[in-house]
Amino acid sequence: MAGLVLAGSLLVGSCASPTETLMARLTEAVLDQDDPKTVAQGAPAYLLLIDGLINDDPEDVGRLLAGARLYTAYSGAFADAPDRAQRLTARARGYAERALCAYGEQTCKLRGASFDALAQLLPQFGRDDLPLLYGYASAWAGWIQVRSGDWKAIAELPKVKLAIERVAALDPGYDKGGAQLYLGVLESLLPAVAGGQPEKARKHFEQALMLSNNHNLMAKVLYAERYARAQFDRELHDRLLREVLAANPRVSGFTLSNVMAQERARQLLASGEQYF
Repeated sequence: MAGLVLAGSLLVGSCASPTETLMARLTEAVLDQDDPKTVAQGAPAYLLLIDGLINDDPEDVGRLLAGARLYTAYSGAFADAPDRAQRLTARARGYAERALCAYGEQTCKLRGASFDALAQLLPQFGRDDLPLLYGYASAWAGWIQVRSGDWKAIAELPKVKLAIERVAALDPGYDKGGAQLYLGVLESLLPAVAGGQPEKARKHFEQALMLSNNHNLMAKVLYAERYARAQFDRELHDRLLREVLAANPRVSGFTLSNVMAQERARQLLASGEQYF
């Protein structure tokens, strides 16, 4: 889930430091790469670079969030074993939690808060806090994803959803629709009989596509996989996947994710006969 939401680079302003500029340019290069194997082989060096930069300044919020997002994305896309994915997402979540406390005393209270406490705390944060809230929620969601067999981890999903809903309330189009895509996946993780809300999921997937101008092909793949399959809607399933395969994947900020989406679309179409 989380690792597949790869869109969104680090924003760099005119006063950015050389280190921030370097991280942003590296992130952009990864997102615009059209060979996932190159990224899979090369990204570990970037992970180590981020680790080194964080060790050099352990309280730098930007570096901590960059580390959290990169480890989350790499784990979701390329981790080849469950135990490795758990280690990587634990590091991502750890960086995100450290960012919360480096940012300020109030945001540090979000770490480990109960659902009711989060519901009281989150409305206090505004648009300036969006990168922090989104980075934390993304890393948290990735941590849960690779622990899907752990009911204690699954029990934290409502809190993650609450955090991402706050992001979407502050900016519905945040991360080119990335927040909407997370909500679509979260609403479709459980069947309706177990508390899932498929129609809410569908609306979030549609919003994610609209906000990315249909450039985010992974949103279509997840829409097909998480919603259309769950509803046994083969017509929608096949239409979305064929649209993915027919699209040009090379779009700035989405290229890597789109190439991976096309590969996943081929797999889902091939298995459609058995599923439906």
